[in-house]
Amino acid sequence: MATVARVTEISARSEKSFEDAINAGIARATATLRNVESAWVKEQSVSIKDGKVAGYQVNLLVTFSLDD
Repeated sequence: MATVARVTEISARSEKSFEDAINAGIARATATLRNVESAWVKEQSVSIKDGKVAGYQVNLLVTFSLDD
């Protein structure tokens, strides 16, 4: 039997770090999607305020298997 998967893009933000933003995105994805198998960090960016990093954002491509 073949497995069919889907990829969806999500965006997550953190004021702490890229790692924290990734963890927040994965936590949200696994809370709403079944069978999450992997994620790929497509893009990373930071927001700047008063000359300092104010936030970290990641765009993730999340892969999950579809139910039979």
